[in-house]
Amino acid sequence: MTAVLEPVTRSTPTPLPGGGAAFDLEVRVKAVVAVTHDVSTFVLEPPGPRAFSFAPGQYLVLSVTVDGRRLQRCYTISSPPTRPHLLTITVKRTPGGPVSTYLHDQVRVGSRLQVSGPYGDFSLAGYPSDRYLLLSAGSGITPMLSMTRTLADLAESADVAFVHSARTPADLICRTELEALAAGGLTLRLSAICEGIDPGQVWVGPRGRLGAPLLQALVPDVAQREVFLCGPPPYMAAMSAALRELRVPPQRCHLESFTLPEVAPASPVAATAVATRSVEFRRSGRTVPCPEGTTVLQAAVAAGVPVRSACGQGLCGTCKSDLLSGDVDIRHAGGIRPREIAAGKFLPCCSYPLGDVVVDA
Repeated sequence: MTAVLEPVTRSTPTPLPGGGAAFDLEVRVKAVVAVTHDVSTFVLEPPGPRAFSFAPGQYLVLSVTVDGRRLQRCYTISSPPTRPHLLTITVKRTPGGPVSTYLHDQVRVGSRLQVSGPYGDFSLAGYPSDRYLLLSAGSGITPMLSMTRTLADLAESADVAFVHSARTPADLICRTELEALAAGGLTLRLSAICEGIDPGQVWVGPRGRLGAPLLQALVPDVAQREVFLCGPPPYMAAMSAALRELRVPPQRCHLESFTLPEVAPASPVAATAVATRSVEFRRSGRTVPCPEGTTVLQAAVAAGVPVRSACGQGLCGTCKSDLLSGDVDIRHAGGIRPREIAAGKFLPCCSYPLGDVVVDA
């Protein structure tokens, strides 16, 4: 799970519901483990004795300098909180992606990385159940790895159906480990679907793309399970439709997706735009102009006001802030819930002021 981020603006993370104590520190790379031909796991250790606390499925924000530019990315913590003295992130090399390429090509044992977190509420910790369905595709498997490892470490009796989709058999992440867990004490029914096979590969499992009929065949009681879904946007859309077709109650479906295109941050609209609002950042003591068509975050970045941000597209919720007064047009992609908006929260990265506003930042 990764996201493209705005230029870094640092602040101390806030502990989130179901998560653990916030951290913002430099960690050392203790090991780098090749998982597939284009996926590696980076094992991170803190400076000095420390136990990390987080919920399985939460993510961290990693900051690196690439070609003189400070960049951030969101990566799910793939290790379980039951092993609290180390963190792992499992990263797929993205062609043309500066951060994933940097991690794969430049980061070695002993390298130092800046991380903060934990963030997110995509976790089974908040939805206890005796039956789970984990649906993932590609690198969307990473939060499922943390959840599955946690259940196994705690010897939980929950029944887990884990259905993962990959491009080819060579792209199946942690296949051997998951098969071992399925054969061990955890009640885990593991299913893998490959879209195709490359020459020389052998695959006897399902082929093609997962849809409602195949999902129903693999998990007949799908409508009675707590469902966690993570993967690329087309997969998320297709599986959301399949879950609706299979009449899975919406309140049992939990979604996460940070797979976004590698794009440069949007430039603020020129200050000469016809309509310009003002944004007061109360804690920073700054009031800045926000031209029409400019988000609150873009206005903050242009003025040098520090606002924590992540995906920049209303998806991850990292920049969630309090709107103290005024109204905004929020064009989010799932990073905030209706009850949070009703309580006065908003996402600066995808919010356009409808007039002068005051923000708690």
